Amino acid sequence: MTEQQMREAMARAVEEVREKNPLAPSITNTVTQDFVANAQLAVGGSAAMLYLADESESIAKVAPAFYVNMGTAMPFYEETLPRTARALYDNRTPWVLDPVGIGLSSLRTKILTQLKEFKPSIIRGNASEIIALAKLWQLITTDAGQVRGVDSTEKVSSAKTSAVALATFTGGAVAVSGEEDLVTDGEQIILCAGGSILSTKITGSGCALGGIMAIYLTVATPFIAALTATTMFNLAGTKAAAEFNAPASFKINFLDNLYELTAEDVSENFRVVGSLENMFNFNFGL
Repeated sequence: MTEQQMREAMARAVEEVREKNPLAPSITNTVTQDFVANAQLAVGGSAAMLYLADESESIAKVAPAFYVNMGTAMPFYEETLPRTARALYDNRTPWVLDPVGIGLSSLRTKILTQLKEFKPSIIRGNASEIIALAKLWQLITTDAGQVRGVDSTEKVSSAKTSAVALATFTGGAVAVSGEEDLVTDGEQIILCAGGSILSTKITGSGCALGGIMAIYLTVATPFIAALTATTMFNLAGTKAAAEFNAPASFKINFLDNLYELTAEDVSENFRVVGSLENMFNFNFGL
């Protein structure tokens, strides 16, 4: 896929979401539900936050896409998450998995091990989480990827092999968040620059990004959905940080900028700035 084709596909995704107002329900971190929902609304989607197994399973059968985040490991998620994932898989509904805190408890490990067979369309996480998930699913054998709470101890570049392995296994896409964001479909590997360090000073940035990916997954392929969401997220972060340099004001302005971004913003500000092997680097011409 050429740079121009990517830009055109991303622009179409932005326009379609604004036109259709699609719903992408979430099972997500209780700390970040508000931010996830507002980010989904800001890009033009609709939000619904779920917990219970029967409710989540039922909605998974009719929703155009779904977001599953492991941030809050409730005891009843042992039933809710596998049942929901199975319903999504059986109905061929695209979905996003965010393996937050992988390895922190036996419950998380058990659930994430079960989710392997349901092949999420997009997997989003920091470098350590992506490496740890690829290892848990026995797709790699490295000992790297230790997780500190929900934070990464690895650089994005160190997760390249794991991200490609996961994307190849699922047939979807993987997005690795960090100072630069890596997005791959198992063949093409894109590095997206931009965003702001202030995103690490507020709760829920990664969760919100996963929620936005689910919104774009209603109208685009996993690779384009992940790339579009990452681009919109980083553009909004770059703009917000240029105007505000404190976390609370940044968060509010981030949502405002996310709401105001257009398909043209994606096309005009997304640029290839270099390549190495099969890895493309993108930057923003703001």
